[in-house]
Amino acid sequence: MDYLRTLGSAAVSTLVQKSGLNLPFSLGTKLAQVESYYTLYDATKRDDGSPVSVFEYDFNDTSKKNIKSFAQNSLRKLRTTRHPDVLKFMDVVETDSIIYIMTERVRPLSAVLPEYSGKSAQEREDWLLWGLHRISVPLTFLNDQASSTHGKIIPQSIFLSPSGEWKLGGLELLSSPKDDAAVLYTMGGLLPGSSAWAAPEVKKSGWSAAKDSDPSAPDAYALGLLLHAVFNPAHPPPATAEPPHPPPSPASRGAIPTSLFPHFKRLLNPNNKGRLTAKGFLEIGMAETGFFFNNRLVKVCAGLDNFALASEAEKNQLLKTLRESASSFPPEFASYKVLPSLISALEYGGASGATILPLVLQFGVNVSPEEYPKVILAPIIKLYASPDRGLRMVLLEHLPEYVEKLDKKIVSDKIFPHLQLGFSDTVAIIREATVKSIILLAPKLTDRILNNDLLRLLAKTQTDSEASIRTNTCILIGRLAPSLGYNTKRKVLVPAFSRALKDPFVHARVAGLTAFMATVDLFEIPELASKVIPNMAFTLIDDEKLVRDQASKVLQIVLKKIQDYAEQMVRM
Repeated sequence: MDYLRTLGSAAVSTLVQKSGLNLPFSLGTKLAQVESYYTLYDATKRDDGSPVSVFEYDFNDTSKKNIKSFAQNSLRKLRTTRHPDVLKFMDVVETDSIIYIMTERVRPLSAVLPEYSGKSAQEREDWLLWGLHRISVPLTFLNDQASSTHGKIIPQSIFLSPSGEWKLGGLELLSSPKDDAAVLYTMGGLLPGSSAWAAPEVKKSGWSAAKDSDPSAPDAYALGLLLHAVFNPAHPPPATAEPPHPPPSPASRGAIPTSLFPHFKRLLNPNNKGRLTAKGFLEIGMAETGFFFNNRLVKVCAGLDNFALASEAEKNQLLKTLRESASSFPPEFASYKVLPSLISALEYGGASGATILPLVLQFGVNVSPEEYPKVILAPIIKLYASPDRGLRMVLLEHLPEYVEKLDKKIVSDKIFPHLQLGFSDTVAIIREATVKSIILLAPKLTDRILNNDLLRLLAKTQTDSEASIRTNTCILIGRLAPSLGYNTKRKVLVPAFSRALKDPFVHARVAGLTAFMATVDLFEIPELASKVIPNMAFTLIDDEKLVRDQASKVLQIVLKKIQDYAEQMVRM
């Protein structure tokens, strides 16, 4: 870093990308020159390869020398401003001629707005209101708690995180009137384009006039212009932006929601003392009937952020909303906001786990194959150790949705040791679900588990008090038969199926016969003659016609195989 500081040359940009210096990031694609005085890059952190963004302020061009003070102010403010809705500072590389500011990975709002032009009017309105809420919160913080003026509330100062959440950036002018050297009041007019978002009092008397007024006044006016810009990106700024600053007419509303328009007009009040502040705008929006409060994305975010502290009724309502609205959420919001929050809630545990798990799988369908094991499977695998029966039941019910993504070692080492407890659970529905799950997991079990541990457990469930469990166990053994070892087949199959034939439950007896029929090719001919026929012949006179008919079919198949074999013996 010290070496870079001594260079002071235009070669720094090349060095950052190509040198072997231990810089905190590697520059990637130039994403956009969002404004004329800085460039935004996608980049990666060198220490862990995680995605970040890098803002490049290059002062080698003599026409940009004045920008240095603004870049340095942005750096200072990003370093010291900590708010979840403000762009997150991570590191910096600074020389005499260039400043590289590394932040969380973001995209400029200007690049995302066109993507929503093809959405339905309601989806677009929901998304924009959610975004304006996320900007109003940090703006209120800066104006109120920090007693500062942002000075540059425009679309180019807003960035989107991977989850689609709007982040406030553009801190080049952020200043407090308590700071004698604040750039806003001394140099605000030198920042390119600053007159476009200046409030009427600033246009009249310059940025120095903002020092003696409420810090929120200039930002409130700019917030009104921002509101117009995002809802009507193809329209020019409203007439009120220029002297004599007439009030917005109904014709200027465009796509601004009618519920928002009266407050939009108050934000653009040319009298700064009567102007609605960002704080007032936020409070109106968050009132019980407000445009923010009733926005589903705002509600979902608030619900996810406060999930651990919510009542069961509130949790259930949120989960119901997620289930019903999942398909209409912006994809990035679903994948990077909703899904991580659900996984966190799932790992935290609690009574809602059984409801959360299906949603995790639903929202996880778009996770890449490379990330799926870590993001989705890892927390699910941990849940198998939970004693909660409701959660265990849901894990088994939804097994078809994720079983193909499980590897053999995970199933044998981390899932089966916990899963096997379900065979002896005191609740019958858990025992039955455990038996049914094995057919999906069997291909991923080791030979030792399959031929020893599992069959010992199934021997017990074949004598279960529940008829359906005994029946399903017999069916399962029949389906597992081809995967069993040679000696295991010889020792296990005939006794297992014969036991089913003596079961008092008619469908268990039918299952035993069906299992013999399905596995007939796995028996050697002498076994068919000496073991299979003697152990099933009595079912030909079973009290139930269903059993007798099935026994007749099976016996015909077995006899045909024996007869074919006997004819070959004669020819030999």
